[in-house]
Amino acid sequence: MALAAETQRCTGQALLDAQLDLWHHTFGYIKSMALKSALDLRIADAIHHHGGAATLPQIVTKVTLHPSKTPCLRRLMRALTVTGVFSAQHPADDGGEHVYRLTPASRLLVGSPNLAPFLTLVVDSVFVSPFFGLGEWFQHELPDPSLFNMTHGQAVWDMASHNATFDKLFNEGMIADSGFIMDVVIKECGDVFQGISSLVDVAGGFGEAAQAISKALHVKCIVLDLPHVVANAPAGTDVKYIAGDMFESIPPANAIFLKWVLHDWGDADCVKILKNCKKAIPSRDAGGKVVILDMVVGVGPSDTKHRETQALFDLFIMFVNGVERDEKEWKKIIFEAGFSDYKIKPVLGVRSILEVYP
Repeated sequence: MALAAETQRCTGQALLDAQLDLWHHTFGYIKSMALKSALDLRIADAIHHHGGAATLPQIVTKVTLHPSKTPCLRRLMRALTVTGVFSAQHPADDGGEHVYRLTPASRLLVGSPNLAPFLTLVVDSVFVSPFFGLGEWFQHELPDPSLFNMTHGQAVWDMASHNATFDKLFNEGMIADSGFIMDVVIKECGDVFQGISSLVDVAGGFGEAAQAISKALHVKCIVLDLPHVVANAPAGTDVKYIAGDMFESIPPANAIFLKWVLHDWGDADCVKILKNCKKAIPSRDAGGKVVILDMVVGVGPSDTKHRETQALFDLFIMFVNGVERDEKEWKKIIFEAGFSDYKIKPVLGVRSILEVYP
């Protein structure tokens, strides 16, 4: 009754503002699907083809579109400009055409670096569909089934090893992210690799990160990953590929690199991985350390967009029973694995570099 009375006391404008908040959240998925449509249609490429600015008729010439859908494309472009994927210059007269331009965000969908493969992976139905069952998932006991497993009947890693189409989508997404973030890492905090003579990139996939480190910093790099991944690794690189299991053992090296690995696993598994890392490296005095590229929730820029993205990504990674950790949670698994110290460098937007010492 008290809640009903309080609602009645609210002004009409306050009620409309409250409704707007709920609608803004409710229709948030349309924002993601509009971006997915732009990726599917390669709209950014079409605008880029015209020098970074194009009218709708010019865009239509470069996308696969049924002519009857041109008015619908105009509406899609309006949503994509309102949300900042593209910008629009209004015509000087009522009969003119809007000119759509690439923004800093959409420039990352063309050329190099290119985040389109990673975004395509994240908004693919394989990753999106599990979230329809999120409410039901909360009624099951941890750790199994994961939200992904509950939906697809198998773990994401099993799907990647048995489904060639998904494996290709997954690998291309990871390669795109590595290419983007490693360029920033080397330019902004390459000093974390200074003095390292050898490095093992654990669960490093096709070695995009290791290749970047090897090329830029002249470090001897090894990629450790599962046999089905290593079997398809590129040839002719300076990086050595070793098939193995990080839960069993890790090849010895001066340093270990873990890029976006530990957030996939619970604390017990992370401690096991980190203990194997510690066995593989020399003492701190001899230059041994583990370099982790991952998210530290609550660390980094404090604006709403960064904080919201960290929270949403934590919810996203939960679908494989993963977790994005705050500093207290990182400290717990680091010390439980037997390490003596760590440093956090919040220099990668929503992600950070952690240097962990034996």
